[in-house]
Amino acid sequence: MSWHAFWGHFRTITRHRHMVIRHCRKAGILWQGLRHDLSKYSPTEFFAGVRYYQDGKRSPNEAEREALGYSLAWMHHKGRNRHHFEYWWDYNPKTRRNEPVEMPIRFFAEMFCDRVAASKIYMQDKYTQACPLQYFQRSTAQKVGTIHPSTAAMLTEMLELLANEGEDAAFAELRRRVKAAKQMRTRHHKRITNAVSYTHLTLPTKLEV
Repeated sequence: MSWHAFWGHFRTITRHRHMVIRHCRKAGILWQGLRHDLSKYSPTEFFAGVRYYQDGKRSPNEAEREALGYSLAWMHHKGRNRHHFEYWWDYNPKTRRNEPVEMPIRFFAEMFCDRVAASKIYMQDKYTQACPLQYFQRSTAQKVGTIHPSTAAMLTEMLELLANEGEDAAFAELRRRVKAAKQMRTRHHKRITNAVSYTHLTLPTKLEV
């Protein structure tokens, strides 16, 4: 392990995290941003990142896959971070298969922030607002069915908005959707609370004989 790789990887993931935090603030999910990617500092992920460090030009996970045929660091990471669509898989009792699940909007928003920041970090001076869209279009996620169709459609829509109208428009729309989803969750919670309270008030205090 070289100090160049150690400090290089540390700087890369820390710069990325700080950029995601700034994006999450724009999206209205600052608290999520502050907790973003903390597992990358765990021994399982961090030392694999050092060993397969790519001078900050691409993810060490890709180099680990090329060397081993899989990335243990990535498997550790995706199981602990809900902003990755790969986290959202579950067994479907109707089809009896493991299938992708639609991402909640707050985690979708963090995924958007993460993808934009990652493109900026890895592309550096070559970054344009179209880069995150181009990267997603090149990925095999949709082809092999690893992402829910609704999540894929929304991600494409938001990345196209970023590419065509810029960050201000994209983050404003993302913030609007996050706020709308939060209001919906609040109304749903109030309905449940009111229903429970009503049931409690209407129950008889004692059984009539």
